[in-house]
Amino acid sequence: MTRIVLSTGNVILSGPSIIRKPGTYRSNFELTNSLRTNFIAAQQDYAVALPNGNGYASHPQPNGNGTAHSSRPAPEVWTAREDDILYVPRIDWASAGLQEDRAQYEITVKLFFLPTAPPGARGRYIDEALGLVTKELGISDVDLLIVSFPGISFEGECEFEADRKNATMGNDEEEIATWGLLEKLHLQGQVGRLGVAEFGTEKLRRLLDKVRVRPAVDQINIKNCCNVPPPLTKLAKNENIELLTHHDTTDILPSGTLRELLGQGSQGAGVLADDGVNGSGLKGEVTPEWVVKYTAFVKDRGVIENKGYFAGAELTEEA
Repeated sequence: MTRIVLSTGNVILSGPSIIRKPGTYRSNFELTNSLRTNFIAAQQDYAVALPNGNGYASHPQPNGNGTAHSSRPAPEVWTAREDDILYVPRIDWASAGLQEDRAQYEITVKLFFLPTAPPGARGRYIDEALGLVTKELGISDVDLLIVSFPGISFEGECEFEADRKNATMGNDEEEIATWGLLEKLHLQGQVGRLGVAEFGTEKLRRLLDKVRVRPAVDQINIKNCCNVPPPLTKLAKNENIELLTHHDTTDILPSGTLRELLGQGSQGAGVLADDGVNGSGLKGEVTPEWVVKYTAFVKDRGVIENKGYFAGAELTEEA
């Protein structure tokens, strides 16, 4: 078994972005496009750094169209393996960290648990995701951690229908068990505030009845309905919970998308072998498990200095 960690690096490529208004760029597009961009940059940078072009594969790398990527560098050049973890691409931790003192930043993290991953492993996913973010930013804590559970959405022809349908979604027992893991991080000082995504009125009320550390934030995607339901607004106000809107996709990294990103096709990185094709690359079944999005916001200047994603997956290799 191989653990795969994918990273985008800092997606703020042209300097800090001034916060003006909420964007409409869906996170799944941002994630996949940023991963491809970072893969290509790493392939070019690490291959060029080697003498005589030795970083490039000695044999053509077949793509999904039957043609070849003769100039694609071998994966071992631009990826890195540490024990059972494969980093795609390799990460230069020496250049990690923020430019100013930690107190100058608001650090927000959103962790997506994916439907293809077992709920029983969420403790490990939390540790992996937060460990990568804190190492990348050179910090020891985050200000806000929002969790997105699989199988929960906020969609309907109106806000009342969306709220009614939301009440039956997800799995309360699994979500409460996971929340207990997050409460420990809060009590240990590793996370300042906790938040949830896509919790309508009834789901939020049931969560509040079962937890010790109450969510400070509830993110709602109202793209497919009209407004935040009045009962949810009232509940959030009474419980001092901040309601935020967002444009994230719950299933942010489906299995097919991940295999395409890492496969041999024209849009792929050449890390995984294509199914049914004799060629290079790791062979086996790849399962996406989690995605984490992080943002470092400079409070006094109103800009985002660092924003990026990590994703975790498991490769069950063929014998």
